[in-house]
This record gives sequence, C-alpha cells and structure tokens, in this order.
Amino acid sequence: MRIARNAGIQVLRSGGVVRGYTNWGTFRLPKPTTKHQARYTEGQHFIMRFDASGAVQTAVRRTLGLDPRMIRFSVVKLGDKLEEIKDVDGKVEWNNSRSISDSI
Repeated sequence: MRIARNAGIQVLRSGGVVRGYTNWGTFRLPKPTTKHQARYTEGQHFIMRFDASGAVQTAVRRTLGLDPRMIRFSVVKLGDKLEEIKDVDGKVEWNNSRSISDSI
C-alpha cells in the first residue's frame, strides 16, 4: 500500500484533503495484463477518496502512471460543487448483497 500512501502524501502536500482509503485486497484480474514488460494475473485493489484541484489530480495521475508497481488506475470525479460531494464518505464498502441479475 505504499503506492496509496505516496498518492495521499502528494494530495496533502498540494493542499488537498484525503477523505479515506479502502483496501479491497488482492483479486484476479479480468484478463492477464502486461505493464512495464511484466505480465500480471492478480492485482491489489484500493480506493483513495480525495478532494483536490485539477492540477493536483493531474499530478496524481502522472505519478501513478509512471509507477512500475501500478498496473491500472482511474480517477473519478464525484461532483463539481461542495453541495454535491459534502456527504461522500471516505470508505467504500464492497457490495456483497447485490447479484448480477439485479442490474440487468
């Protein structure tokens, strides 16, 4: 989880706020993936919820993309205004209760 820690430190040093980390553990990837000339079938999944400026988000993306330990990542914008994100919790629970047929 050094990757998550380093990303969080980058957000904090740039004036952002880390709302929380959620470690979902190690999972098999949907398909084997090659990154930095190595092949992976499993990956550590974590979520870091943070508030930061667009420039900080770009810097975090660049840092994660250059880290050879990072296979894949995404940054998702949850809202534009404080009213839209004020109730967003820092922890993200894995949804065990919903089956795939619920979303079809």
